[in-house]
Amino acid sequence: MTDKNFMSLALEEALRAYHENEVPIGAVLIDEDGILISGEHNRIEQLNDATAHAEILTLRAASKILNRRRLSNCTLYSTVEPCAMCAGALVLCRVKRLVYGATDSKFGAAESIFNVVNNPALNHQLLVTAGVLEEDCRELMKKFFAKVRTC
Repeated sequence: MTDKNFMSLALEEALRAYHENEVPIGAVLIDEDGILISGEHNRIEQLNDATAHAEILTLRAASKILNRRRLSNCTLYSTVEPCAMCAGALVLCRVKRLVYGATDSKFGAAESIFNVVNNPALNHQLLVTAGVLEEDCRELMKKFFAKVRTC
């Protein structure tokens, strides 16, 4: 499968978030053989937990499934550039690669505001691919915030 195929899975998760009135961000973690390990979407409102971001929930589920905290040789696909918390978690989990759709000019920590995932002061850096299905990811976010603002 290609990056676009895996990002489509993350977009499916983001759509679930959208239909649950959560900010529509989805993430999936794929192993080195291209096998889906876990996938999640934002559940901040449902769980009343500011840390319940799609990326964090995906990493937690993968660690539980694989019974290990290091997720080396895995790729995380996220529909939106991770925030500083999520980017830090990716570094701590030793994820090999990050692929994301839309940049986030307000919270992004892979290129927009910070670059946590490739900070040379940290002991691990990720390979990063940005802009995969960017327009689809961005449009879902715009649609959600347009809906929220009219309510």
